Amino acid sequence: MASSLLDLAPVVPVVVLEDASDAVPLARALVAGGLPAIEVTLRTPVALDAIRAIAGAVPEAVVGAGTVITPDQVTETVAAGARFLVSPGWTDVLLAAMQASGVPFLPGVSTTSEVVALLERGVTEMKFFPAEAAGGAAYLKSLAGPLPQARFCPTGGIGPENAPEYLSLPNVGCVGGTWMLPADAIAARDWGRVEALAREAAGLKTLRAQV
Repeated sequence: MASSLLDLAPVVPVVVLEDASDAVPLARALVAGGLPAIEVTLRTPVALDAIRAIAGAVPEAVVGAGTVITPDQVTETVAAGARFLVSPGWTDVLLAAMQASGVPFLPGVSTTSEVVALLERGVTEMKFFPAEAAGGAAYLKSLAGPLPQARFCPTGGIGPENAPEYLSLPNVGCVGGTWMLPADAIAARDWGRVEALAREAAGLKTLRAQV
């Protein structure tokens, strides 16, 4: 894996699966499109099975677990093969479990005080969520001056239109999003469309390198 989770790809697909049998072909399409870091959220009953399937069948994918909010979920997802963890927020108990997990993690923040509290605890990489609702790119830009050591993966309300604005910021390593996973494409199992959309999203890396 890259030295930082934030440097694997410009975009981390945020996956919500209703059918575990879709996990492997979906992951293969995303990887083929240039998005190897895949966040499978724990919002559905099949999430652990999906993580397990991707970890076992798509080794070139870096599969992680999202919406992690309890220490038990940390244990379960890492046992299933998750290679990184993402939470929408954090507590000291959850943070301790993620730190003990042995895999990279992105605790969620939406305020300056939360960022400072994590920096106090030695954590410099975070998820900014819900990005648009919490102040968007303008908010993150304002944090870069006083808190340059903090790096973010903003998620929530981000699409191809505003992703470049986030990726132009010095304290943003990548963004999370779902726009390369349209519901109708998943329902139709149109993996070719998913791959094409993933390739477009991966193309934002060129933009990232230019800013």
